[in-house]
Amino acid sequence: QVQLVESGGGLVQAGGSLRLSCEAPERTFSSSTMGWFRQAPGKEREFVAGISYSGGATLYADSVKGRFFISREPAKNTVYLQMNGLKPEDTAVYYCAARRSIVVIKSSYDYWGQGIQVTVSS
Repeated sequence: QVQLVESGGGLVQAGGSLRLSCEAPERTFSSSTMGWFRQAPGKEREFVAGISYSGGATLYADSVKGRFFISREPAKNTVYLQMNGLKPEDTAVYYCAARRSIVVIKSSYDYWGQGIQVTVSS
C-alpha cells in the first residue's frame, strides 16, 4: 500500500495564499507523475494540477491557471501546490495522487492521499 501524506491545509481569507505539501515513498515518487485533485461539498472530485516525474511538464485546470503552481522536490520526495489569489470557490478537500507513468494527464491516477481541507472565507 502506497501512502501519500498531505499537509498545509487550513483556513485562509479570500486573496490569500497556502502551500500544500505531499510526501510519498521514494520508490513511488521517483517514477510517478504526481497530481493534486479537489472535491467540494456536493461536487465530483476534479483535477487541479499535475507534474511529470522529471518535473519538466506540468498541467493545470483552467480554473486555477495563473494562480496555482505545482512543483516537486526530489530530495524530500515531496510535491507542492502553491495556491495564490485564493477564492471562496477554491474551498474543498484537496487530494494528492500518484500515477505510475511518465505522462502527466488529468485522470487515471493509481494512489491517493487521505485528503486535506482548504477553506477560503469571503
